[in-house]
Amino acid sequence: MRAPRGPAAALLFVVVAGVVGASADTRAETLQSALAQAYRNNPQLNAERARLRATDETVPQALSGYRPTISATADVGVQYLDTRTTTATGSVSGTTVPRGFGVTATQTLFNGLRTANRTRAAESGVFAGREGLRLLEQTVLVDAVTAYMDVLRTQAELELQRRNVEVLEEQLRQTRDRFNVGEVTRTDVAQAESRLAAARSAALAAESALVTARAVYRRVIGAEPTGLTPGKPVDRLSPPSLPAAIARGVAENPQVTAAMYGIDVQLLQVKIAEGALYPTVTVQGSVQQRFDATPATQRTLTASLIGQISIPIYQGGAEYSLIRQSKESLAQQRLNLELQRDLVRASVVQEWGSLVAAKAQIEAAQAQVAAAEIALNGVREEARVGQRTTLDVLNAQQELVNARVTLVRAQRDRVVFSYRLLAATGRLSPQVLGLPVEVYDPRVHYHQVRDAWFGVRTPDGR
Repeated sequence: MRAPRGPAAALLFVVVAGVVGASADTRAETLQSALAQAYRNNPQLNAERARLRATDETVPQALSGYRPTISATADVGVQYLDTRTTTATGSVSGTTVPRGFGVTATQTLFNGLRTANRTRAAESGVFAGREGLRLLEQTVLVDAVTAYMDVLRTQAELELQRRNVEVLEEQLRQTRDRFNVGEVTRTDVAQAESRLAAARSAALAAESALVTARAVYRRVIGAEPTGLTPGKPVDRLSPPSLPAAIARGVAENPQVTAAMYGIDVQLLQVKIAEGALYPTVTVQGSVQQRFDATPATQRTLTASLIGQISIPIYQGGAEYSLIRQSKESLAQQRLNLELQRDLVRASVVQEWGSLVAAKAQIEAAQAQVAAAEIALNGVREEARVGQRTTLDVLNAQQELVNARVTLVRAQRDRVVFSYRLLAATGRLSPQVLGLPVEVYDPRVHYHQVRDAWFGVRTPDGR
């Protein structure tokens, strides 16, 4: 069982895994289509989209401060009146049914620019929410790539372990035949039996790992893995050098951009708190119609238009504390931005190093597989002429299996780390990857609700 060399060896595990998957189902699944399914169906991602749509509503809530408030009142009742005086006018008595209605409208003209600042803060909060959604999209896509490649890896490892069991079964049969003719001892048979038992245990462990990998695939991508085809790295989409990758990461990673919008929100919170120190100017207009207010009055119409200015002088000091608190929160957010940049820089360096190591490990594992094959063939020939023992053959066989497993894992890491590096630079998105899926645009819902004056139905009809 010789492993292919060169480029063919680099695709050993994905080819084997693809064959295993295809045998169970004739349908083929590519990494691109799996990522598209995860992008569409992942419940965590859909929940984050719903959360962002809820965040969009904070903007019309803030804009409501520019609009008037209008209220209507109506009342009806029964009133008995008995008035007696000592003057010549005599007395007034009777029963009336007082009733009336009215409309009052209030418009804020100036409130220390708090409405304007609340609106801008809400908009910045929406932008920060979009970056949070973009971060979760990247996380889900990385999880999907990892789940996809883990299924391929565990399928390949299971196939290698099963083939190893077959080889060891044949080795045990040959050893027993040689024992029967007196060429080897009972110890050689026991050694072969021990290695076969260990190989079967490893095959069972590989089966268990495959079951777990398939369950994770189902959770992340939302479908059962069937007929998976080889996955490819995306190095072409990443910067060509580590400094360029770091520069892109600290500029475009959603953790950094969300922290930037967080600074905007906190800066506006300071201005909102300072607005409490400014006067508030409002105008109020009302119309009241009354009927049967008294036995002598049948109808009264009242209309008024009143302007009012309220100047805060002292409110117990709470407003000053809020201003100081907002300034400290702003300083905290600025420090958080530097922290996020440091974290992203470290993440880019880590993923870059992991990807470089995976590439080197593939080359080393390919050489190890080729050398292990040659060694196994040589040991088998030497064992036939009595220069090697059964244990030597078993050790050489195990070294070959271990080398192939190492190659399989390095190939999996090669693909996964290329996607992780792309995510660290902030570029892992369905648009960049060219996924066959309709891209979710959060701006659509935002513009649908931003200027809505009334209505309780959501844009999707709920």
